[in-house]
Amino acid sequence: GSVSFEDEPFENFDAAWAVPKTCAPGKAALYLHGGAYTAGCLAYAKGFGGVLAEETGLRVLCAGYRLAPEDPFPAALEDALCAYRRMLLKYPPEKILLVGESAGGGLCYALCLRLKALNLPQPAGVVALSPWADLTLRAARPEDQSADPALSREGLADSAALYAGENRSDPEVSPVFGDLRGLPPSLIFAGSGEVLLGDAVEMAERLREQGCRCELHVEEGMWHAYVLYPLPESKAAFRRIAGFAEEIL
Repeated sequence: GSVSFEDEPFENFDAAWAVPKTCAPGKAALYLHGGAYTAGCLAYAKGFGGVLAEETGLRVLCAGYRLAPEDPFPAALEDALCAYRRMLLKYPPEKILLVGESAGGGLCYALCLRLKALNLPQPAGVVALSPWADLTLRAARPEDQSADPALSREGLADSAALYAGENRSDPEVSPVFGDLRGLPPSLIFAGSGEVLLGDAVEMAERLREQGCRCELHVEEGMWHAYVLYPLPESKAAFRRIAGFAEEIL
């Protein structure tokens, strides 16, 4: 196809670059996949990472970070940090975009908080697709209010316990509770029908309250991480993502 993959070895996890045929020089994205911190792998990450590379013209580093229960918090965050540090060797931070869906969307913000704590430079921006930003599930909707074929509240609760145990309200697990001042501009997508709509809405509100630029796009009638499905609505989302990337990088 129009995207090729190059392995990028790390000590604790697998990763690969998705490289589009026509590539914007000097800019890149880090893609953190979803799967509730308990599922997903590099092959899965390459699926959407490849589409992202194709749609934006960016080189995309797809990280198959470690998963719970074998590797609970903070393993995923440490791997994301490791991947970002590797990117900083090749790219200035203002030319790096973070992209993640579901757990990976929350992980993008957790990474920004960790970077802040370490006094490392923030990326240029964050694109979060249906981010899971609150593992206490305070903002999650009860099943009967959501027509979400992709997610159940019960499954999320199980995964949250496996990944974070007693740390569920730690800002590096649930970034809605974090000090978000100084985080880069965000573009957040969610579906109006999803269990985690509240996470996206609340994350956007917290970011704005703390002086960060954030655009929230809620697509009517759509479900969790709808942007990953081949739909007309996803095409429109990719146009927004490409425009956002173009503007901030």
